[in-house]
Amino acid sequence: MPTPAINTEYLKLSVSERIQLVEDIWDSIAAEASTTVGLSQAQVNELHRRVAAHRADPSTAVPWEQVRSKLFPTKP
Repeated sequence: MPTPAINTEYLKLSVSERIQLVEDIWDSIAAEASTTVGLSQAQVNELHRRVAAHRADPSTAVPWEQVRSKLFPTKP
């Protein structure tokens, strides 16, 4: 399938407008994918297992700030 010519009109938008555009595109992909891309039964089972484990002991949850600091440590 041929790739359409890339339209660079988006470059005329401000940064905040481009961010909004990307968010809108992502939301549209997510909405479409939720109806066309399914999870395997193993993935569904794993999600249910994790939710059940969290509900059984919510104290095991790790705050996002802690996860973020491990993933993206600040440089000295």
